[in-house]
Amino acid sequence: MKVKFGWLKTRQTKYTLYLTAYLLVVLAALTAANWLANRHNRSWDSTQNKRFSLADQTVKVVRGLKQDVRITYFDETRNFDRARDLLDRYDNLSPRLTVAYVDPYKKPQVARAAGIKTIPTIVVETAGRREETTSLTEEQVTSALIRALKSGERHVCFVKGSGEHLLDDTSQRGYSNFKDLLERNNYKTREISLLEKPEVPSDCTLLVVAGPRYDYPQPQVEAIKKYVENGGRALFMLDPPLKMGKEEVSENEALTKLLESWGVVLDKNLVLDTSGIGSLFGLGPEVPLVANYEYHPIVREMKGTATAFPIARSVDTKTADKVTLDKLFSTTSNSYATTNLTSTSIRLDPSKDRKGPFNLAVAGTYRTGKENQDGRFVVVGSSDWVANYILRFQGNRDLAMNMVNWLSSDEDLISIRPKEPEDRRLTLTRAQMRTVFYSSVVLLPLVVIAAGFSVWWRRR
Repeated sequence: MKVKFGWLKTRQTKYTLYLTAYLLVVLAALTAANWLANRHNRSWDSTQNKRFSLADQTVKVVRGLKQDVRITYFDETRNFDRARDLLDRYDNLSPRLTVAYVDPYKKPQVARAAGIKTIPTIVVETAGRREETTSLTEEQVTSALIRALKSGERHVCFVKGSGEHLLDDTSQRGYSNFKDLLERNNYKTREISLLEKPEVPSDCTLLVVAGPRYDYPQPQVEAIKKYVENGGRALFMLDPPLKMGKEEVSENEALTKLLESWGVVLDKNLVLDTSGIGSLFGLGPEVPLVANYEYHPIVREMKGTATAFPIARSVDTKTADKVTLDKLFSTTSNSYATTNLTSTSIRLDPSKDRKGPFNLAVAGTYRTGKENQDGRFVVVGSSDWVANYILRFQGNRDLAMNMVNWLSSDEDLISIRPKEPEDRRLTLTRAQMRTVFYSSVVLLPLVVIAAGFSVWWRRR
């Protein structure tokens, strides 16, 4: 029997085969895209300040997880979408992190077992440790995550008794915001007096000397020396020895000699920024801006970020036994260092005053001879740069915490931290407001009316 296959050559059959093949290809492409989307969730943030992107620190912490972490968001179901905008970004970074959403009114037994008393509450759990926060912000969630991951207590001890900045001081020059920042990052803070007992407590992870206005006696300096040279960690923030009206800071000779024995030379000068860039931020020349960073772990993540240092002195280095030093950052070339520290008016003398750039900070390691027990210290020629009125400027918070992280051997946390939403409001002068008013409310309607009248006149 002879079978006829002529129908295969018909136009209708060809079109049917083409359509079937086309539909199969489209179906395969959609299946592959869906499969990839489920396993590789990606998004692109086109906002100028990367408002919808997680900060470098968050990415580093989550992608570096070595243990499973569970984040549970307790709130009403209608608020879940708002939480997912942030928390799902954490979930997409690592298979070791999972996020769950619980409505305590629909699952009261789960909320009661978790001890939830207020909503919203975000619970971070890992390896038997648990941290909570009630604020749905990246900074608070990441801080809770870090606290849960870091075991053991770390104490930051601030020296008091010689006119230093105070932790509980909420005034402009106080350190209350710095204290809050440290405690959100799992550091416990307290003030200690080396005048009463010249010995640094053994539980101090880090010692901070924050802008003393009066001289340290020799026993106090010896206690600091012993602490660092036995493997301790210290942050020194020392202002220039100004004597301007009511502003008087002692030279603190005993302490500066100790630092010089470690190779750090604190110059007796005041660094001024004459570039005029600071005026864009409402800052004067006595607040030099820094955008030039070296390659030390403290600052290598700071590229492209500006920091400000009010009332700063330059810091130089020299060779010292058992010490390794690294400069951290410097001012622009449009800066000068004046040695006139007694005049109430700032006057530059190009014939005497040095021209920048000037180094403002140094990081050092003291070799104790014991394995993994070297001392570490950082010296900054300003103490106001972490005060309440300037701490939130650009990268000051990041730099402060990077120093603390390096000194406490938490290098894995060094990065750029979550930023607060950028205020991008448009501020107009009175003249600019008049221009906008007359151009949009008066001129533009007149142009439209004139154009309409012109068309009517031609067609009349």
